[in-house]
Amino acid sequence: MRVFALVKNGAADEAFELREQATPTPKSGELLIESEGFGLNFADVMARLGIYRDCPPLPAVIGYENVGRIKAIGAEVEGFEIGERVLAFTRFGGYADHVISPAMAVAKIPERLSVGEATALATQYITAYFAAEETVSLYRGDHVLIHAAAGGVGTALVQLLKRKGCVIFGTAGSEEKMEYLRELGVDYPINYREVNYQTEVEKLGFGRKLDATFNPIGGDYVKKDFKLLGPGGRLVLYGASKMTEARGNIIKMLKLLFGFGWWSPIGFVTKSTALIGINMLRIADHKPEAFQRSLRAVIDLAESGAIKPTVGKEYPYTQLSDAHAYLEGRKSIGKVAVKW
Repeated sequence: MRVFALVKNGAADEAFELREQATPTPKSGELLIESEGFGLNFADVMARLGIYRDCPPLPAVIGYENVGRIKAIGAEVEGFEIGERVLAFTRFGGYADHVISPAMAVAKIPERLSVGEATALATQYITAYFAAEETVSLYRGDHVLIHAAAGGVGTALVQLLKRKGCVIFGTAGSEEKMEYLRELGVDYPINYREVNYQTEVEKLGFGRKLDATFNPIGGDYVKKDFKLLGPGGRLVLYGASKMTEARGNIIKMLKLLFGFGWWSPIGFVTKSTALIGINMLRIADHKPEAFQRSLRAVIDLAESGAIKPTVGKEYPYTQLSDAHAYLEGRKSIGKVAVKW
């Protein structure tokens, strides 16, 4: 089988090498899937740059999600048949034309979903669902802030929270993305490159504090978000993309780390606020039932038409480096995927 091995940290056009490997045999409880394509996530960019702690030692095959057809079924697996089209979550190993996945992390999907739409439902929509449905309780009229709202997780959060009737503030960095957010239903799109988002939320919120913020950026955005929260407010942190700006510069990295702030439990109690961290790898490892619940939920919502993934671009596998550079450059709207 073919795999893209991450062989060195650095630029996208130098980091990956296409290799041939033996096709694995599924063990008990596993499925072998012949892949149509795989999705990209910002964690992949951070792994390529050498700043993602969970990345295996190099050379490594990274990637979390594939769409394809079942080719072999391991012992003690029920409910699947050879040839069925499925979406599979992989704990790395996703940049391959054949992948092994635990059966509990696989779901059947309809033929109508493209590679980009299907892979968006894996890491990004599962993260959004777990964040918006499993970790916090939000209701009609609640005010929420979604950072990087035009990205894959951001798009999913907007769709999920609009269903609840929340008032949504969403940040992005271009006029094209502002228009996209308006079409998506964001009540108050904010171009963070042109205005101070904190000041803008305070102005647009008419003096009302936020009930929740969803933050994949980290750094000083954490302290700013906490200032926007009211009593009972929750800051959900599911990434630290600002780390890419500080890579290789110890001064910038220290400034970034200090930017997160220092937090006392007493402060959380006094203000009745909370900081919630999400790492879906840990959830998949230690709470597989919660992961599976989120996976099934997003598939059902997509099939019913309640949510619809947005696909930014689908690249052929020969342009993997271009796909990485596109995602790293923060140009993408929605999901970026690669097809075999």
